[in-house]
Amino acid sequence: MRFLHTADWHIGKKLHGFDLTAEQDFAYEQIRQLAIDEKVDAVVIAGDLYDRAIPTEKSVTQLDDMLIDLNLKQHFPILAISGNHDSATRLRTGSRWFQATNYYLNTKLSQALTPIEFDDTQFFLLPYFEPFEARQYFEDDSIRTAEAGMIKLVAAMQEKFDPAKKHVLVAHFFAAGSEHVDSETQVTVGGLNAIPVDLLAPFDYVALGHLHGKDALHATRVRYSGSPVKFSVSEATQQKGVWIVDTEPFKLTFKPLTPQRDVRVLKADFATLMAPEFYSQQQQDDYLAIRLTDKRVIPNVMQALREIYPNIIELERADGPVETDGAVAQIDPTLDPMTLMTKFFEQTTDSEMTPQQQAWAEQTLTTANKEA
Repeated sequence: MRFLHTADWHIGKKLHGFDLTAEQDFAYEQIRQLAIDEKVDAVVIAGDLYDRAIPTEKSVTQLDDMLIDLNLKQHFPILAISGNHDSATRLRTGSRWFQATNYYLNTKLSQALTPIEFDDTQFFLLPYFEPFEARQYFEDDSIRTAEAGMIKLVAAMQEKFDPAKKHVLVAHFFAAGSEHVDSETQVTVGGLNAIPVDLLAPFDYVALGHLHGKDALHATRVRYSGSPVKFSVSEATQQKGVWIVDTEPFKLTFKPLTPQRDVRVLKADFATLMAPEFYSQQQQDDYLAIRLTDKRVIPNVMQALREIYPNIIELERADGPVETDGAVAQIDPTLDPMTLMTKFFEQTTDSEMTPQQQAWAEQTLTTANKEA
């Protein structure tokens, strides 16, 4: 059997306030085309379909359009689970008739013990769970960690193994030894929810979700697909994509996705960034984290940069705080507030206020005096 492994779509997520709808649609179109071109037998989505438990109407429509296209129009079976960002209750709405179209969505721990069977493969779809859910299901008060719950779950799944078939686990958790990035929700507290990779040895392949990079874990048959879109600056160097998995003979192939707008770190001085010969060579509408190498104060720096680079998500000084002249001018404290502000501005920026800045300053002082 051949299937496509993806996860962590996080529909509805924003990047520093920027809407990612277009970027997520662009990534989905590539995933769909890969499924078609690779002639996969099914598509696996290993959790976090939405970015939040209560998605917006726009997000619900966007995900519905993707799933309807993939399942009803392209006729791919879908094997999906809820992740820690999803509301299991909301996500399962309508699930009573999903299986009629080969859309298998598990949002309850108990569902994971009923395998979804294809000609040569059994899939066990385990949604994100907390230790108390396993404790209640197995009626075992000794289960206090996700690892303890997984020991019970894996044993129960093995009892359902058909020895004539391959066995695939789809899950959403933090595997011990994996590496986080800052866009991922920390669901480990002192190792409470970390799952040792050794526990997963009975499976021929484990399709994981939760971590956003494919290289977060390097285990031969236990893999994160990573998210299809970059969601933070910490993901800037990651290659996004999906896995194509063949079960017999086993083969794992990574297929990269191309971003519509990339997330990049751009390090240079202000003069270079503003030079046409430099910015004409850049993808100016990428999501940029700019690291300024200048040590001087630059008036209206963000406004100036955004005239050329509209999607700046971070602006930092590469070499630490701005350096100012150590000598502090003596200013007469008896001067009126507007004069004091004007002199302070000139001292700290080494430039004069523009007429617009003077108007803003006067308006602010007037408001402050009224509220005093």
